Amino acid sequence: MRWIACFLILLSTARTTCGDDAQAAKDATIVETLLRLKTVDVNSNPKLKDAVLRHLELHKGTPKYVDLIERLNLRGVEEALLQLALADPASTEGVRAGELLLKRGQAELIAARIDGDDEDVATKAISLLGYVDNKDALEILKPLALDDQRSRPLRTAAANALGRSRLGERYLLRVVQDGRLPADLNFTVANVLYASSDDAIRIEVAKHLTLPATAGSKPLPPVAELAKRSGDAAHGQELFKTKATCIKCHKVRGEGKEVGPDLSEIGSKLSREAMFVSILDPSAGISHNYETYTAVLDSGNIISGLKVSETDDSITIRSAESIDKVIAKSEIEEIVKSTISLMPADLQKTMSEQELVDVVDFISTLKKTAS
Repeated sequence: MRWIACFLILLSTARTTCGDDAQAAKDATIVETLLRLKTVDVNSNPKLKDAVLRHLELHKGTPKYVDLIERLNLRGVEEALLQLALADPASTEGVRAGELLLKRGQAELIAARIDGDDEDVATKAISLLGYVDNKDALEILKPLALDDQRSRPLRTAAANALGRSRLGERYLLRVVQDGRLPADLNFTVANVLYASSDDAIRIEVAKHLTLPATAGSKPLPPVAELAKRSGDAAHGQELFKTKATCIKCHKVRGEGKEVGPDLSEIGSKLSREAMFVSILDPSAGISHNYETYTAVLDSGNIISGLKVSETDDSITIRSAESIDKVIAKSEIEEIVKSTISLMPADLQKTMSEQELVDVVDFISTLKKTAS
């Protein structure tokens, strides 16, 4: 009874004018009282809800934030939960926020982000579902990997997300066994299933898919295993400029050609696993502004490369050799954006497994310098 009496006094003065510190202390006491009473519906009382919302603002970015929303059954904060989840889908708080959304029947809220125009947000939403790992998440992910109306990066993200759970692995294996796997996902799915901790899955996938091979036709291990290996960064730098041919398309600190993205700070942007994937399966996640365009000309000639500029009258396409070609629009019969990266596939075939690791060790050192 004493708790209830104190609670009623606090509630009656919840909107009185006071300093920020005093208000924060009062809100904290109200929240603590609500947690102890457990029977009060926060959502039905505007004064209570305002106090809780103010208190929550002070705990954004902390483990307490999602915990309070769940324990108090606070409603109307689903969009805030989704923003938290998408800010870092691979974090504990991001996953907890995603789990709570699905628990509250908000799968459509996440699906709407996947169907939206922002592919980066859609990719994060897909990744979130993979980390959440429950039945509702799995049912959203299953059709995404096979949907030919989706972009390659989104389908790749869906396959990787499915591979984070045993049920998802089994689904992907059935797709492979049934011959329904799109060819452009062969690497992604092989990499996922060869890394499975289930011996039966690894044995079965080996009957259908192989991982990329290096020089000498030796198949590589899964990317997760490659990423754990250490190499010789100095040797990797030499390979970057010679045998691996990377410098023919990428700049590093002013040296090289500007066909693909500048790699001068790539070590601050990508994980080692992502670096291996970008080499072994370059079309899996083509960076914005680095999509390949193919122009079919009236003459029958075909020109492919990056679209570096466009005017009312012409388009400039840069070839893999870093040669810019200005094409009059009047000469173009058709121009198509390709889902295939301009970066050559199978670059790993020019190197041994250790040399590939050395190259990744080198590019991992390319980080943003402190200003």
